[in-house]
Amino acid sequence: LIMSHRKLKAPRHGPLGFLPRKRCARHRGKVKSFPRDDKCKPCHLTACMGHKAGMTHILREVDRGGSRSHKKEVVEAVTSIETPPMVAVGVVGYIETPRGMRTFKTV
Repeated sequence: LIMSHRKLKAPRHGPLGFLPRKRCARHRGKVKSFPRDDKCKPCHLTACMGHKAGMTHILREVDRGGSRSHKKEVVEAVTSIETPPMVAVGVVGYIETPRGMRTFKTV
């Protein structure tokens, strides 16, 4: 009795990074993490909605001292991100408490 390997008879179809294969729960994405707040800077927009539209390549000149490719042109892969126009619908103010930041006012 000769046992066969699954690797040869029924290989996996596609990478496991795209599992589970199903439709997305929400059409519009959500911000999963915000950059760390710098108190020296004035109030500003910290996140922007966008989704990956595709990939392409560019030809650019490398400006990295000590590298073998310094001042030479290289081809690199780039990701294009589509950012639809945003409209601010609310602002949240925070206040410092002994246990950390807490919501002060929502407009």
